[in-house]
Amino acid sequence: MDRYSIVCGDVDSDPENEIMEMKQHRLVILGGGESGVGAALLGKQKGYDVFLSDGGQIKPVYEKELIDNQIDFESAKHSLELILNADEVMKSPGIPEKNEVVKAIRAKGIPVISEVELAYRFKGDSKIVAITGSNGKSTTTSLIYHICKTAGLDCALVGNIGYSFAKQVAEDPKPLYVAEISSFQLDDIKDFRADVSVLLNITEDHLDRYDYKFENYINSKFKIIQNQTMNDYFIYCEDDEVIMNKLRLLTIHTNPLPFSMKQEVKKGGYIKGDQMMLRIQEERVSMSIYDFALKGKHNNYNTMAAGIAATTLGIRKEKIREAVKNFHSLEHRMEFVAMVRGVEFINDSKATNVNSTWYALESMTKPTVLVLGGTDKGNDYTLIEELVKEKVKAIVCMGLDNSKIIEAFKDIVPVIVETDSAKKAVNTSFKLAAKGDVVLLSPACASFDLFKNYEDRGTQFKEAVKEL
Repeated sequence: MDRYSIVCGDVDSDPENEIMEMKQHRLVILGGGESGVGAALLGKQKGYDVFLSDGGQIKPVYEKELIDNQIDFESAKHSLELILNADEVMKSPGIPEKNEVVKAIRAKGIPVISEVELAYRFKGDSKIVAITGSNGKSTTTSLIYHICKTAGLDCALVGNIGYSFAKQVAEDPKPLYVAEISSFQLDDIKDFRADVSVLLNITEDHLDRYDYKFENYINSKFKIIQNQTMNDYFIYCEDDEVIMNKLRLLTIHTNPLPFSMKQEVKKGGYIKGDQMMLRIQEERVSMSIYDFALKGKHNNYNTMAAGIAATTLGIRKEKIREAVKNFHSLEHRMEFVAMVRGVEFINDSKATNVNSTWYALESMTKPTVLVLGGTDKGNDYTLIEELVKEKVKAIVCMGLDNSKIIEAFKDIVPVIVETDSAKKAVNTSFKLAAKGDVVLLSPACASFDLFKNYEDRGTQFKEAVKEL
């Protein structure tokens, strides 16, 4: 899009007196969090007329950034007259389409983009590795970034993982961006194109944002390849039925690199016995899965995807091996907290859907006290029923409304206890656990009933464990 639009106006009837006025491109940003403020900073830097509006209270740290950079904004309200005069709107990913302001913007036909689209517009010749999927995004993105750093590449970790892509482009541009991209961010892309895209898996999640239609969510995830060319790579899980069913309906215009734990692939990655094999062009990489820092079947998939991505970037196999061996798992994602009198505590607060909890339970090898609960997103608990039967000795609910969890597991788990704080949940779990057991916080729900976000939930859980 052109930075400016041309407005012609007649001063008088004499053509020689005609003047051309330059109208500054007005970018309105909805949402004053990390992505919104990042987009505002980039827009301002590139000469846009920027206005930011947030219906809630903007955090002081973000307010200060806006003030310091002389960006117009409003907090705890939306002024439609200041929003609907936009040439373009950048909508933060957390704002749903059913929002009344969004409806008004759509009704007027104002173009809506995501933050990653704006960042892409000004990324120059930099390359992008973009990772999406229902589960494992943050882990895989962080691992790819770790491999790149181990190999000495000048890169940045951006996107849904916590640091604004747009802000990075504005303040510290890099030749390579490793970006975690959510379906919400993909919904409003236009030209965004990843040099390397990774689609890990697709399971039912966020259906409340997609009219409770799984197909809408699938389509959103597949937008990650919509602008790719034959110069790019598409890394995907060949064992994921949803992905494969969708691929059969599509003609893709990129280089496919599947990964699998069930069969060998000609190009991509697979696991045979205890060996991970990567084949991309002439490069061949093999290493034992026992050397992976990340354990569990689901992490074998994540590690394969990361290894393939690294290989497409020309990273030597020695560096891939080194990085995969010494990678530390993310905070709030299967994070070991402490061993207290023989009871192991694990913080998996980032598990905000049932499928994430499935992966967590799948990796458990000890009797488990499972801490569940929060804001339900249309959860189907039958997905974890068998694993709960097999591995869970007690469930501790941590939420305001636990009725759905109790109904789902009352005939399966002998002990279900309700709590309404992290401290109570930890103390109760500890009493229910025996030496050699594990207490697993893997809530399968959003955190917004009792906590600010999943980080706050995980932090309060860890603090409560340390007080035991």
